[in-house]
Amino acid sequence: MDAPSPLSLPRTVALVGLMGAGKSAIGKRLAARLGLPFVDADDEIERAAGCTISEFFERYGEQEFRAGERRVIARLLEETPRVLSTGGGAYMDPETRSLMKARALTVWLRAELDVLFDRVKKRTHRPLLRQGDPKEILARLMQQRYPIYAEADIVVDSTAQPAERTTEQVIDALRAHLQSQTTGQTA
Repeated sequence: MDAPSPLSLPRTVALVGLMGAGKSAIGKRLAARLGLPFVDADDEIERAAGCTISEFFERYGEQEFRAGERRVIARLLEETPRVLSTGGGAYMDPETRSLMKARALTVWLRAELDVLFDRVKKRTHRPLLRQGDPKEILARLMQQRYPIYAEADIVVDSTAQPAERTTEQVIDALRAHLQSQTTGQTA
Protein backbone atom coordinates (compact mmCIF):
# COMPACT_ATOMS: atom_id res chain seq x y z
CA MET A 1 0.00 0.00 0.00
CA ASP A 2 1.40 3.39 -0.97
CA ALA A 3 1.78 6.06 1.67
CA PRO A 4 -0.51 9.03 1.07
CA SER A 5 1.19 11.93 -0.64
CA PRO A 6 2.06 14.89 1.56
CA LEU A 7 -0.59 17.56 1.77
CA SER A 8 0.02 20.81 -0.01
CA LEU A 9 -2.17 23.39 1.68
CA PRO A 10 -3.11 26.47 -0.30
CA ARG A 11 -4.33 28.32 2.78
CA THR A 12 -4.04 28.42 6.54
CA VAL A 13 -5.85 25.69 8.45
CA ALA A 14 -7.90 27.41 11.17
CA LEU A 15 -9.12 25.24 14.03
CA VAL A 16 -12.41 26.29 15.64
CA GLY A 17 -14.39 24.89 18.54
CA LEU A 18 -15.12 25.31 22.21
CA MET A 19 -12.48 25.57 24.91
CA GLY A 20 -11.23 22.10 25.65
CA ALA A 21 -11.89 20.78 22.14
CA GLY A 22 -8.14 20.36 21.59
CA LYS A 23 -7.41 23.24 19.22
CA SER A 24 -3.94 23.88 20.68
CA ALA A 25 -2.99 20.26 21.36
CA ILE A 26 -4.17 19.04 17.95
CA GLY A 27 -2.95 22.21 16.24
CA LYS A 28 0.64 21.77 17.41
CA ARG A 29 0.70 18.14 16.29
CA LEU A 30 -0.97 18.98 12.99
CA ALA A 31 1.53 21.76 12.25
CA ALA A 32 4.44 19.44 12.99
CA ARG A 33 3.00 16.74 10.72
CA LEU A 34 2.32 19.20 7.90
CA GLY A 35 5.63 21.07 8.25
CA LEU A 36 3.83 24.36 8.91
CA PRO A 37 4.19 26.93 11.67
CA PHE A 38 1.68 26.73 14.52
CA VAL A 39 0.13 29.93 15.84
CA ASP A 40 -2.27 30.27 18.73
CA ALA A 41 -4.46 33.34 18.13
CA ASP A 42 -4.90 33.83 21.89
CA ASP A 43 -1.10 34.05 22.37
CA GLU A 44 -0.89 36.59 19.54
CA ILE A 45 -3.73 38.64 21.05
CA GLU A 46 -2.00 38.68 24.44
CA ARG A 47 1.26 39.74 22.79
CA ALA A 48 -0.48 42.56 20.88
CA ALA A 49 -2.48 43.72 23.93
CA GLY A 50 0.38 43.44 26.41
CA CYS A 51 -1.85 41.59 28.92
CA THR A 52 -3.62 38.28 29.40
CA ILE A 53 -6.99 37.61 27.81
CA SER A 54 -8.56 37.53 31.28
CA GLU A 55 -7.10 40.96 32.06
CA PHE A 56 -8.26 42.29 28.69
CA PHE A 57 -11.81 41.03 29.32
CA GLU A 58 -11.84 42.66 32.76
CA ARG A 59 -10.49 46.01 31.54
CA TYR A 60 -12.26 46.44 28.21
CA GLY A 61 -15.03 43.85 27.97
CA GLU A 62 -15.85 41.20 25.42
CA GLN A 63 -16.80 43.57 22.59
CA GLU A 64 -13.36 45.22 22.56
CA PHE A 65 -11.71 41.83 22.90
CA ARG A 66 -13.56 40.52 19.82
CA ALA A 67 -12.52 43.60 17.80
CA GLY A 68 -8.86 43.04 18.73
CA GLU A 69 -9.19 39.33 18.06
CA ARG A 70 -10.61 40.08 14.58
CA ARG A 71 -7.65 42.37 13.76
CA VAL A 72 -5.10 39.79 14.91
CA ILE A 73 -6.75 36.92 13.01
CA ALA A 74 -7.03 39.07 9.87
CA ARG A 75 -3.28 39.79 10.08
CA LEU A 76 -2.44 36.12 10.62
CA LEU A 77 -4.56 35.06 7.65
CA GLU A 78 -2.62 37.44 5.39
CA GLU A 79 0.60 35.56 6.10
CA THR A 80 1.86 32.27 4.60
CA PRO A 81 -0.14 29.10 5.32
CA ARG A 82 0.04 27.86 8.89
CA VAL A 83 -2.05 26.02 11.45
CA LEU A 84 -4.03 28.54 13.48
CA SER A 85 -5.75 27.74 16.75
CA THR A 86 -8.53 30.24 17.44
CA GLY A 87 -10.34 31.13 20.65
CA GLY A 88 -13.73 29.52 21.21
CA GLY A 89 -15.64 32.72 20.46
CA ALA A 90 -13.67 33.87 17.43
CA TYR A 91 -15.78 32.00 14.86
CA MET A 92 -18.96 33.36 16.46
CA ASP A 93 -18.12 36.90 15.34
CA PRO A 94 -19.69 37.30 11.86
CA GLU A 95 -16.83 39.42 10.49
CA THR A 96 -14.13 37.09 11.82
CA ARG A 97 -16.05 34.06 10.53
CA SER A 98 -16.33 35.67 7.09
CA LEU A 99 -12.57 36.36 7.04
CA MET A 100 -11.80 32.79 8.05
CA LYS A 101 -14.16 31.35 5.43
CA ALA A 102 -12.54 33.48 2.72
CA ARG A 103 -8.89 32.98 3.67
CA ALA A 104 -8.58 29.67 5.52
CA LEU A 105 -9.68 26.07 5.59
CA THR A 106 -11.76 25.89 8.76
CA VAL A 107 -11.83 22.72 10.84
CA TRP A 108 -14.32 22.37 13.68
CA LEU A 109 -13.07 20.10 16.45
CA ARG A 110 -16.44 18.94 17.78
CA ALA A 111 -16.50 17.44 21.27
CA GLU A 112 -19.13 16.11 23.65
CA LEU A 113 -19.86 17.94 26.91
CA ASP A 114 -18.19 15.37 29.18
CA VAL A 115 -14.99 15.46 27.11
CA LEU A 116 -14.89 19.27 27.21
CA PHE A 117 -15.64 19.45 30.92
CA ASP A 118 -13.00 16.86 31.75
CA ARG A 119 -10.39 18.88 29.85
CA VAL A 120 -11.22 22.32 31.31
CA LYS A 121 -12.37 21.62 34.87
CA LYS A 122 -8.93 22.16 36.43
CA ARG A 123 -8.06 25.29 34.48
CA THR A 124 -8.68 28.71 36.01
CA HIS A 125 -7.72 30.99 33.12
CA ARG A 126 -11.04 30.76 31.24
CA PRO A 127 -13.00 33.99 31.86
CA LEU A 128 -16.31 32.59 30.63
CA LEU A 129 -16.15 29.64 33.04
CA ARG A 130 -15.85 31.90 36.08
CA GLN A 131 -19.43 33.11 35.68
CA GLY A 132 -21.23 30.13 37.26
CA ASP A 133 -21.25 26.34 37.05
CA PRO A 134 -18.64 25.48 34.39
CA LYS A 135 -20.49 22.41 33.10
CA GLU A 136 -23.74 24.39 32.69
CA ILE A 137 -21.84 27.19 30.95
CA LEU A 138 -20.23 24.72 28.55
CA ALA A 139 -23.62 23.15 27.80
CA ARG A 140 -25.10 26.58 27.06
CA LEU A 141 -22.14 27.51 24.87
CA MET A 142 -22.53 24.24 22.96
CA GLN A 143 -26.19 25.02 22.30
CA GLN A 144 -25.36 28.55 21.12
CA ARG A 145 -22.18 27.85 19.17
CA TYR A 146 -22.45 24.39 17.64
CA PRO A 147 -24.89 25.48 14.89
CA ILE A 148 -22.37 28.19 13.87
CA TYR A 149 -19.31 25.96 14.18
CA ALA A 150 -21.12 23.55 11.83
CA GLU A 151 -20.48 26.09 9.04
CA ALA A 152 -16.79 25.12 9.08
CA ASP A 153 -15.36 23.49 5.95
CA ILE A 154 -14.53 20.29 7.84
CA VAL A 155 -15.85 18.68 11.03
CA VAL A 156 -13.75 16.22 13.04
CA ASP A 157 -14.87 14.70 16.34
CA SER A 158 -12.48 15.35 19.19
CA THR A 159 -13.01 12.49 21.61
CA ALA A 160 -11.18 11.11 24.63
CA GLN A 161 -8.87 9.19 22.28
CA PRO A 162 -5.16 10.13 22.09
CA ALA A 163 -4.44 13.48 20.40
CA GLU A 164 -2.29 11.71 17.79
CA ARG A 165 -5.35 9.78 16.57
CA THR A 166 -7.45 12.93 16.30
CA THR A 167 -4.60 14.64 14.45
CA GLU A 168 -4.57 11.76 11.97
CA GLN A 169 -8.33 12.14 11.49
CA VAL A 170 -7.88 15.87 10.77
CA ILE A 171 -5.20 15.09 8.17
CA ASP A 172 -7.47 12.49 6.54
CA ALA A 173 -10.36 14.98 6.50
CA LEU A 174 -8.16 17.72 5.01
CA ARG A 175 -6.93 15.34 2.32
CA ALA A 176 -10.51 14.28 1.46
CA HIS A 177 -11.69 17.91 1.40
CA LEU A 178 -8.85 19.05 -0.86
CA GLN A 179 -9.41 16.09 -3.20
CA SER A 180 -13.12 16.88 -3.45
CA GLN A 181 -12.25 20.50 -4.24
CA THR A 182 -9.87 19.42 -7.01
CA THR A 183 -12.34 16.87 -8.38
CA GLY A 184 -15.11 19.46 -8.31
CA GLN A 185 -12.99 21.92 -10.29
CA THR A 186 -12.07 19.42 -13.02
CA ALA A 187 -15.54 17.99 -13.46
